[in-house]
Amino acid sequence: MPADPATETGPRRPRPPGTFRIGQFAGVDVLVTSSWFLIAALIAFVLAPVVEETQPGLGAWKYLAGVAFAVLLYLSVLLHEASHAIAAQRYGHVVDSITLHFLGGATAIEGEARSAREEFWISVVGPLTSLLVGLVVLPLWWITPDGLLALALQGLIWANVVVGVLNLIPGLPLDGGRVLKSAVWGLTGNPHRGTIAAGWGGRLAALAVVGWPWVMDPVIGVRPTVFDTMLAVVIALFLWTGATAAMRGARIRRRLVSIVAKDLARRTLTVRMDLPVAEAVRRAQEADAGGIVTTDAEGRPIGIVNEAALVAVPDERRPWLPVSDVTRTLEDGLSLPVEIAGEELIKAITRHPAHEYLLLEPDGRIYGVLATSDVDAAFSA
Repeated sequence: MPADPATETGPRRPRPPGTFRIGQFAGVDVLVTSSWFLIAALIAFVLAPVVEETQPGLGAWKYLAGVAFAVLLYLSVLLHEASHAIAAQRYGHVVDSITLHFLGGATAIEGEARSAREEFWISVVGPLTSLLVGLVVLPLWWITPDGLLALALQGLIWANVVVGVLNLIPGLPLDGGRVLKSAVWGLTGNPHRGTIAAGWGGRLAALAVVGWPWVMDPVIGVRPTVFDTMLAVVIALFLWTGATAAMRGARIRRRLVSIVAKDLARRTLTVRMDLPVAEAVRRAQEADAGGIVTTDAEGRPIGIVNEAALVAVPDERRPWLPVSDVTRTLEDGLSLPVEIAGEELIKAITRHPAHEYLLLEPDGRIYGVLATSDVDAAFSA
């Protein structure tokens, strides 16, 4: 399933702790978490009696056969995640990594889907790929003689069909939740409303999973084991926390829409770099300016006076200290378009952390200075 998107551009995130890079697929780093080795050992332990019954006399080698099946199973999970990655790349997204873990896999896609259609296709290709793998393997199982290979093919078919069907359950963080989100988004034109609906779907799915062991006996005539109950709790927690996080993120994004850089801009004074701090402050107060920008001889902006550094300068030093000493040079990322707003604004200031940013008109003229403290206050309000 796709992971929650990260920033749209910028440097790739560092590899999460406890993960190992095993290669690349479709140009994307493939990572394996340490929890995968636990699930591989668990699969080997659970399958050992079945392997022994299918191929008697293997001894300890029956556990190796279980590990081999775990590897084969996760190769099909890799195909599932790679389909998400390829679809996202076709829509112009950067894909940071594919991670295989205890409960399957996750694809880290940078940037949010731009439309309901895009959200639908990036999400639905994963379950469709799993179902397709099951259908492709089915004829091979029919023509394979009884034995370990036939057992592995049978397990692979069922595993991919189950993964494909379960991932279509309409609840986040499953792929089906994102499909539901795209449907609500398409009907209402509101992606945040789609996320909330899919989040509630995920919570309902979590409640259904945690309650399943209690109804196994009357429904299918199988008494649940301790392992069944523990697995149900783990999966339910995964679904509930993923759905809750997605809903919280949607509420935050809905609040971000109202944050527009232009509305928060401070009136700005432009001064020469060699002007004394005291004189720059006097002129700013006279002009009722909340930001000071330094310019070169041609009037081009080259720096922003840092408010914290300015406040730290003692009054007795201000007549002798040039304003350049409390100025941060305008590096890449410190100049923003005046119309930037919402998530794009937050992404921009996250990629290049600073206390102040210069807001520019489309023609390059200075509009004002944006302070991160003002953005924080607007979000809190």
